[in-house]
Amino acid sequence: MSNRVGREPCIHENCQLHNAVLGEYTEVGLYNVLENTKLNDFSYTGRFCTLQNVEVGKFSNIADMVRIGPTDHPLDRPTLHHFTYRRMKYGLATTDDELFFQRRAEHKVYIGHDTWLGHGAIIMPSVRIGNGAVVGSGAVVTKDVLPYTIVVGVPAKPIKQRFSEVAVRKLMEIKWWDWSYEIIKARLNDFYLPIDEFTDKYYKAGD
Repeated sequence: MSNRVGREPCIHENCQLHNAVLGEYTEVGLYNVLENTKLNDFSYTGRFCTLQNVEVGKFSNIADMVRIGPTDHPLDRPTLHHFTYRRMKYGLATTDDELFFQRRAEHKVYIGHDTWLGHGAIIMPSVRIGNGAVVGSGAVVTKDVLPYTIVVGVPAKPIKQRFSEVAVRKLMEIKWWDWSYEIIKARLNDFYLPIDEFTDKYYKAGD
């Protein structure tokens, strides 16, 4: 991903986008599938990712081969096969089972701001990933993840908090991810400060 990004989304080759909304400075990696997806400003996906029924916050870092919102099969029917809801594909009916697809879409995933989803992670439907959270490579997330928490494993479990409770509370109030491009550029050097110096500076300023 060496291409420079700008206000217009950067979409790499061989991607399929259906009902996808992309913010400014976003990047969609090679061979991605985005369906019923919103990718907010500065967020990006690596290669071979599939996102369905998801809203991704700003500054989210999504590594290669991440799967968000994998759809389910009908467990309560005599067959799991999709001929019962993709009926037209097999010439079995003149319409598909739209109610089934609607129920799928309602199990939406929310990925917070400034998150990192590691290589090959799977985020199950209806899960919320909090701001600043980290999901380890290969993890399968079946439950909500609190802000600034690191989770790993199958199923994913928390192993540590990135920062102290005080720092997290200040970051959640500062909401630096809502700063404009110009403000971020002007304050770039501050993003290299120790976390407590950063939070003290901008929390006190009420910014």
